[in-house]
Amino acid sequence: MFASLPFPGQSGDKIISKVVTTAIAALFKQTGKLSANVRAEPVAKLVQGSIDGFDFISNGMLMYNGLRIEAMELYLEAVSIDFGAIFRSMVKLRQPTQATMRVVLTEEDLTTSFNTPFVVQKLQRLKYQGQSLHFEKTQMRLNPDKSLGISTQIRVGDDSEPRQVDLTAFLEVRERRKLQFVDAVYDGDIELGKALIHHVNNLLDLDKFAFQGSQLRIDRVRQRNQQIIFYGTARIEQFPSKG
Repeated sequence: MFASLPFPGQSGDKIISKVVTTAIAALFKQTGKLSANVRAEPVAKLVQGSIDGFDFISNGMLMYNGLRIEAMELYLEAVSIDFGAIFRSMVKLRQPTQATMRVVLTEEDLTTSFNTPFVVQKLQRLKYQGQSLHFEKTQMRLNPDKSLGISTQIRVGDDSEPRQVDLTAFLEVRERRKLQFVDAVYDGDIELGKALIHHVNNLLDLDKFAFQGSQLRIDRVRQRNQQIIFYGTARIEQFPSKG
């Protein structure tokens, strides 16, 4: 059945797996190992665009905004795709689909993310005593007691000397989409630290960071071995494209 396809010697599931892998890789500036494996039984159903599901596994993913993800796994349920679009190296969903996901971030990933222009610009929208803030040398720590530590230097307005802010807090998920730092303990400039946590908690809404056409929800967060692991689901209405 697939002998006449423009990919000699390749079965339909391998063709689609290859196109999906390439399309996902294009969403990131850099990736490590990345693979998407299509599941279909019988394989002939692919011609109608019917897929039992596919598994996506990757590591070392660097997004174009500078954020880095140590590892990501997506396990999609039954999918209906436009099979003809595959030959244009495109992935088009005929209807929304659901996936379970596992995302791993390291302590280094968190530190790098908080120092990217993408995040720094969002942090600098905070006004403190009517003045703008400038963040420098932010560091994140994953502590043995499952708390997270934040250490940063903040220049307030035109001040020449930065103020040191150090704090520890626990990460909590609310409404399955909001990440919140709770039970914070402060050191350094306490009032500035409180303002920072309030601002960060308002920013950490998954709906603000998801790819267009997708919705992310978190069911559980686990912290171990200098890594933080998120378990949840993704509803995908359209396959994302770069930009």
